[in-house]
Amino acid sequence: VHQYRVSGEKKFDRNEPKKPAVPLRGDHPVMGIQSGKNFINTNAADVIMGVAKKPKPIYVDKRTGDKHDLETSGLLPKYINKKDYGVTPEYICKRNEEVKKAQEEYDCYIQEKLQKAAMKRLSDEEREAVLQGLKKNWEEVHKEFQSLSVFIDSIPKKIRKQKLEEEMKQLEHDIAVIEKHKIIYIANK
Repeated sequence: VHQYRVSGEKKFDRNEPKKPAVPLRGDHPVMGIQSGKNFINTNAADVIMGVAKKPKPIYVDKRTGDKHDLETSGLLPKYINKKDYGVTPEYICKRNEEVKKAQEEYDCYIQEKLQKAAMKRLSDEEREAVLQGLKKNWEEVHKEFQSLSVFIDSIPKKIRKQKLEEEMKQLEHDIAVIEKHKIIYIANK
């Protein structure tokens, strides 16, 4: 069974410490207690011995006297006087080291892959020889293409012409690739 409390009604708690008793009507507070301390002399001594308070630095921006705090204004060089000014933060150094380490690992991985694939680099002499051979083949195919008749009236002639055009196109593409790239790797399969 739940009991509902009316607002303002307090529940009695036995664990709560007792409060002091209310003074009786006839009890009067003790009056006239005096201390022997001289507050005037004590305050005067504190002021004389104390360090003078420095005024807060301000700047005035108009002749009417608008005052502003100097420290937060940005007019004083605050950060350039710090000892770590201009030093790269530690977290950036760590990040750069991590990036460098990752790049080195990637380079090692690529080198291993290249060695596993046994990629052979084509020397300059071999490259020139291949290029000259491709150009010679293109000239032969071009000469054969030029010797075709002007009128192509049969299907075998059309097929032959298309075949020669495709060969020339492929040779031109191969020549362009070899001329464009100075370093060429050949994969061994």
